[in-house]
Amino acid sequence: MASNVFDFEAHRGGRGLMPENTIVAMRNAVDIKEVQTLEMDVHITKDGQVVVSHDPYFNPLITTTPEGKYLTAQEAQKTILYQLNYADIKKYDVGMKPHPDFPRQQKTAAYKPLLIDLVDAAEAEASAKQRTIHYNIEIKSKKATDNINHPEPELFVEKLVAVLKQKNILNRCVIQSFDLRPLQVLHKNYPGIKTSFLIDRDGADKVAEQISKLGFTPDIYSPTYSTVTQQVIDACHANKMKIVPWTVNTKDEIQKLVDMGVDGIISDYPDLFSQIRSGR
Repeated sequence: MASNVFDFEAHRGGRGLMPENTIVAMRNAVDIKEVQTLEMDVHITKDGQVVVSHDPYFNPLITTTPEGKYLTAQEAQKTILYQLNYADIKKYDVGMKPHPDFPRQQKTAAYKPLLIDLVDAAEAEASAKQRTIHYNIEIKSKKATDNINHPEPELFVEKLVAVLKQKNILNRCVIQSFDLRPLQVLHKNYPGIKTSFLIDRDGADKVAEQISKLGFTPDIYSPTYSTVTQQVIDACHANKMKIVPWTVNTKDEIQKLVDMGVDGIISDYPDLFSQIRSGR
């Protein structure tokens, strides 16, 4: 997250415009000059690689099988990424099937990329545009699915940090999660890495209680946008945390939160950012 500027983040690379969590989406987001940060999600494959994906399996809403057919919901449950080698994952398309929730999304052939390849592509695009880009990467985990959908937090963190170190972008990264455990591992083992605590609807207004549960003060508090009040913003700032709500998808809602004093916005529609008046 850029430290001294308002942080406009392209959610999953801006899935309102391009297929989510793909290289084509991230390149498109880099080309939007207001975007400071690429937001994305990661999982681990059977062969231990870090793959960019929101879901732990192939989402039937967006997936075409290697045979060229749309994936069914029943079939999707058998495609857990942690139980597939990346060579097999790459055979599925996640960009051609029209997404019912995002009619403006451009359809293009795309696959779930490895994080290391996505970073290479984003960095090359940013260099060509003579700009610097930041990364907000979500670890997708929960205790109930340890060793089924993903490794335990310690191994998950090690795999992710290894890629970020290899690409030399740790100083431009935030690692976020709804799961307390990977954030706690990061705080213990890598205290220099910025962390963001994702908060769902329940408990978003209980800032002090959430920090106490986590056990340390993260750099960023990231609640669902509909729960953000002036009291929540003030509590975050009093605790020296930035507040970056998700996922804000209309100009009016973005502008309202900017005017209230949040520090960043995560949106599926990063093309809206050019229409926002910044109070900074």
